[in-house]
Amino acid sequence: MDMSSMGSEIRVAMLEDQLIFRESLVTLLEGAGMKVVSRCADSGSFLSQMRSAAPHVALVDLRLEHVGRSEAEDGLAVLKYLHDFHPHIRSLVLSGMQEPATVESCFQAGAAGYLCKLNVSCDELIQAVRRVARGERLLPVEMLNPHALQLNELSSTAPALSRLTLREREVLGYVAAGADNLKIAAHLGITERTVKAHLTSIYRKLGPENRAQLAVLACELGVTRPVLA
Repeated sequence: MDMSSMGSEIRVAMLEDQLIFRESLVTLLEGAGMKVVSRCADSGSFLSQMRSAAPHVALVDLRLEHVGRSEAEDGLAVLKYLHDFHPHIRSLVLSGMQEPATVESCFQAGAAGYLCKLNVSCDELIQAVRRVARGERLLPVEMLNPHALQLNELSSTAPALSRLTLREREVLGYVAAGADNLKIAAHLGITERTVKAHLTSIYRKLGPENRAQLAVLACELGVTRPVLA
């Protein structure tokens, strides 16, 4: 989103189940000159306010617990809904979960950024909201090895994606969308062995250590993700 279209004030919607933490975040963000336009503990109320609240950034928790309910709500469904029905709203996850598979799922669902609430500072959170509002993707640094980080910081004259062939970019897009090798082969009309060969080349060129890192890196690089049937 172009910052010029939002003026100087960033509008933030917040989905967080813990009242004291939610109120603390409101104080923090509004103290930094932002406007909190929605603050909810459950996904139903939160999503129903998105059109009228018109936030630039949605700050989303992944696990929403409620008194009297045996099961917690999954914030991942909120990310998918925002991506599908409010694509102009940038989602920033703030969660205590740190598992690579969870982070990967969030980016696949459309998140623009991910922060772990267990180790993020107030200043880091404020800067993250501003960066996401500017249209940046906020990648968890710990999910990339140093080599991959170097590639991600290359100048525009030598972007990391330029190292990949057209077919390798297609394969990378399917990885970012969550497809396994068999599904990638079926969609591209190639053998599973060929898919594995392309992935070996992609790992060598981009530097991630596992598929979760590769998927998150693909999202960070802005690879087009196909819609899986």
